[in-house]
Amino acid sequence: MSTSSSQPDSGFTDIRQGWIDRWAPPSVRPYLLLARLDRPIGTWLLLFPCWWSAALASNGWPDPWLFVLFAVGAVTMRGAGCTVNDILDRDFDARVERTRARPIPSGQVSVRQALAFLALQLLIGLAVLLQFNATTIGLGVLSLVLVFTYPLMKRITWWPQAFLGLAFNWGALVGWTAVRGDLGWPALALYAGGIAWTLGYDTIYAHQDKEDDARIGVKSTALRLGDQSKIWIYGFYTLALLGIGLAGQLAGLGWGFRAVLTLAILQLAWQVAVWNPDDQGDCLAKFKSNRWFGWVVLAAIVAGRTL
Repeated sequence: MSTSSSQPDSGFTDIRQGWIDRWAPPSVRPYLLLARLDRPIGTWLLLFPCWWSAALASNGWPDPWLFVLFAVGAVTMRGAGCTVNDILDRDFDARVERTRARPIPSGQVSVRQALAFLALQLLIGLAVLLQFNATTIGLGVLSLVLVFTYPLMKRITWWPQAFLGLAFNWGALVGWTAVRGDLGWPALALYAGGIAWTLGYDTIYAHQDKEDDARIGVKSTALRLGDQSKIWIYGFYTLALLGIGLAGQLAGLGWGFRAVLTLAILQLAWQVAVWNPDDQGDCLAKFKSNRWFGWVVLAAIVAGRTL
């Protein structure tokens, strides 16, 4: 395994010089990159449904310890999911401009080493999961089915983003059960809204790779929807807001929820209105802006519980 901090010259890439190159030991750097610790946006997108749901299920302010556990779990399981994805997609990644510098296709980490790293991450995730009640533990174990099957979806369907939505928003169920011990309709509505949200933001993300994906035979909503993507994303985001709004109504949130959620509506509308689907850098920037949407929705739920 190479321990050099330099990356292959790969044009437009999702590998960036940052804190990992400055501070991490050379032998550890490829594993931190494999877990995407240099790019926290994926962790935020996995974490927010957990936090939203825990706040939705709480009476008043949510338990900060639950938020800490979900944060650790999100970092770990997002890393595990990326490791699975890169093991299965190593041949595809080597043929895509944005991904060919990743640790496995570039030869910095072998498949055997990646599998060992995956096992370590799953053990950490299990340690976090065991801090919750039995219902939450059961749901957490079930989520592994989605973690291990999602990377295969781009081979068989034009809608892999829908399967990503199922996986990334599982926390909408887990957050609720962690507080209340059983599932409720607000959590299910939130889950549905989250899936629609993911369909929107990951279609934007997929437009980065549409030319390479078409060349190598990988499917995505970006290719399926093509020039109609903006219209569809407006629809996805509308469904997302309806699901989140319904969750708040079913949970009995107060006026503060509706007031703050208006800002979330504006954020999503801005995203699609100014997005350039043919600019890779803009696709990435608009995708990353969903972190602000996540914070605003969390603020809306807390406001609805406390005001």
